Order: sequence, then structure tokens, then C-alpha cells
Amino acid sequence: MEKILNYINGELIEPISKQYLENVDPSIGLAYNLCPDSDAGDVELAYEAAAAAFPVWSEMSTGERSKVMLRLAALIEINNDALALAESVDQGKPLWLAKNGEIPRAQSNIHFFATAIEHYASEAHPMGNHALNYTLRTPIGVVGCISPWNLPLYLFTWKIAPALAAGNCVVAKPSEITPMTAYLFSKLCIEAGLPKGVLNIVHGLGPKVGSAIVAHEKITAISFTGGTKTGADIARVAAPMFKKLSLELGGKNPNIIFADCDFEKTVKESVRASFTNQGEICLCGSRLYIERSIYAKFKEAYIAQVKGLKVGDPLLDDTKVGAIASKMHFEKILGYIELAKEEGGTILTGGVAVNPAGRCSNGYFIEPTVIEGLGHLCRTNQEEIFGPVVTIQPFDTEEEVLEMANSTAYGLACTVWTENLTKAHRVAAKMKSGIVWINCWLLRDLRTPFGGMKQSGVGREGGWEALRFFTEAKNVCVKL
Repeated sequence: MEKILNYINGELIEPISKQYLENVDPSIGLAYNLCPDSDAGDVELAYEAAAAAFPVWSEMSTGERSKVMLRLAALIEINNDALALAESVDQGKPLWLAKNGEIPRAQSNIHFFATAIEHYASEAHPMGNHALNYTLRTPIGVVGCISPWNLPLYLFTWKIAPALAAGNCVVAKPSEITPMTAYLFSKLCIEAGLPKGVLNIVHGLGPKVGSAIVAHEKITAISFTGGTKTGADIARVAAPMFKKLSLELGGKNPNIIFADCDFEKTVKESVRASFTNQGEICLCGSRLYIERSIYAKFKEAYIAQVKGLKVGDPLLDDTKVGAIASKMHFEKILGYIELAKEEGGTILTGGVAVNPAGRCSNGYFIEPTVIEGLGHLCRTNQEEIFGPVVTIQPFDTEEEVLEMANSTAYGLACTVWTENLTKAHRVAAKMKSGIVWINCWLLRDLRTPFGGMKQSGVGREGGWEALRFFTEAKNVCVKL
């Protein structure tokens, strides 16, 4: 089988141990290539390369850094189809989704921050005729970026792009579950002429590679996207070392549907928000609260559309729901469906594993699942499942739905459906969520702050927020 390689100091190299992990295609349940089983020694090599590259990269003009990154963005666009196929095979998502959404977004991430750095303007604070203060923002140094398996290249580039644009050098770890596009991306970095050591990609397990990055005494900032428990573990190690931390963690997002919504649009978009990427997006709406006067009508229309979603081979154009990313996660999701039954929930549709005919008969597939009859405080409605499983529940008043929607430990995103503008603003203001979408879902502007409240994370990504995170502010006061 093909061996994925680490990208360290501008070269593709084997892990020091020469040990590898099997990388499984979840649509067929079989390994199709090998991922490096790297460790702290590989992380140290990556750090040394990054530290050596930092003086030149950080002092390079923003225009020169921008040119290199724009070449990289162009190569992603040129290789869109190949990257999309790799992403679909590696993660299980439908090929059309990777081709039309995720790889173009990865290209946009690089392009956006490559151009943003050329528009930076410093703040100035004059003190009358006595003195002038101005702010410099300087790169931090060598930073660590750790990305998840659900949107592999999309979220990998979302982290490294602002770090590189700001003048930092990076030691990055993609998920060992979905390493392929990061490996292909490293080849594009070489082709684009990214200087050696500026970006280093170390593949492997979280307890080996991720922990070594977090604990490294000279890696001064950590940007992590993943589960809340892992985020807490990272904070316990990094906080006493006074590292800068950006943690984008879990979500249990409410989808609030008022009776005065645009009914047809709301049903269609709620299905999309529930089951895109098999529900394996931290922003998916997994708790549907529907105003009682339209509950029966909405449930019937919603279930009909969910039943129409084809589950199967990710490479087929008509597949809407692909494979679950790993066997472990597949079993976790099925376990939560059983828990929902134990808690008194009724399965309205789905709730079972699927064995598609043909080449995918041994893959990890689950029917889109809709559950009703559960209280909002039960485990099924409080814990992140991160799969094609949603619950639905009626509500009577605005106050009631706000209490239910805000009841979890998470506060990442929320969607509100209403044609009443005043109500929309009122509910948005009272939601304990970092993101509130009104009459839409997953409509993103890369300039806006992205992140969650409560156990959904610390800090914000996107736009100037990301560039601020990856720089140190320095005030200079000049007496006149």
C-alpha cells in the first residue's frame, strides 16, 4: 500500500520509527494506504525546521508572503478534482460535496488570508501634542495547528493560512483518520515554492503527536479544532505554560422553527442542516424545536424529505449521505441511538445501519435518524453525537424554546426561522451561541468572527480575529 509521508523542512520523509498506521476507506471498511505513526522525535524535527525558517519568513515582506500563498491557492484550484476524490475516499463524504464545497473552501482560506495581510493597518493613539502611540503586530514564532477529521483540508487550511500569513512558522497535525489531503497539500506546498521549514506536517496519533506539539516548550501558541474533552486536556497542559490558545470545540446546535417561517424553505434547509456530511459538522442543527401550531405539518414534511435522502457509495452523484468516518465513530453513533430508545425516544425514521449493495457492502453507513418524544435535558439532547441523528420537539412560547435551546453545555451555533424581523433579533440576542443564523444555515463570510461560547471553545477564528491571535500586539509610545 502507498505510504503517506511527513512533510518536514520542505521534504517528504518517513517517520523516525518507520512505523505506520492503517488508513481506512470508511465506505468499504478496508485500509487503502498507510499513515505515519510519528512521535515526539518527529515533532522535534519539525520544530527545529520551523525555528530555523522563522527569521527569514517573518521578516519577508507581506507582499512576498502573499505571492507564495497565492501560488498555493491557485494549485489547490487546479487540483480540485483530485483533492476532492481523495477527501471523499478518506472521510466518506459524497464526492460532489467535496468537489463543490470543501476543496473550494480550502482554496478560499489560503487566498483570503494571502490577500488580507496586504490590507493590515496599525492603530494609532495620539496624546494631543505630547506623544504618539502606535501598535505593532509581530508574528509569535513557531505555532502548533491541530485539525479534525470531519472537514479535513477545509479546517486544516483554516488554521495554517492565517498563521503563515501573519509570518509564523507552523508545526501542524492533521487527523490520523483523514490524513490524505494534508499529504497531497504538502506536495502542493513544494510545487508552490513555500520555503523549507515554514510549514511542517507531522502525521500520527493525538496522544503521540498532538500531545508532543501541545507540550513543546518552544511552541508558543496552539490552535485546535476537535472534541471538548480533548480541548480540556490541551488547556490543562498549555495554560500553565502560558501558551496562546484557540479552541474550537463541540456543538449541540438548536434549530428553532417558528410558525411564521417560510415553511418550504425551512423544511428543505433544516434537512440540509441536519444531515450534510452525515451530520459530521460541528455546526449541524441536531435539536429541532418546532412551534406547536405547525409541529405535525412540519414533522410530516421533514420526515418525507429525510426518507428521500439516498445513503450509499460516496462516489455516486445521487448519494446524499455517505459513510461515517471511522468504525469507532460508527459504533458510537449507533450506541447513542440505543440510548435514545432507552430514554423513551421514538424513532420516526432511520435508526439502523445500512449495507449498500456493491462495493460498499462492508462500509460504515447509518440511515438519517429522526427521534421524537425526548425531554430536552436527557443525555441524547445534551451530549454531542456528531452524526446523522436529530431530535425534534414542540414548543409553545418564545421563553420556553430559549430555555431549551440554551440548556446544553455547548454554545456554538443556532439557527432561527421566522419572518418576523423583531422576533429574529430578539431571539438572536438571547441565544448563548457564538453564531446565530437567521433564515439560513452555514452561510459564511470569512471576515466574520467564528467560534463558540461555554464548552464550545475559547477564542475566535476568521478575519482579523485569526490574524490577531497569531500575532503579538506591541504598543510603541513616542514622546513628541
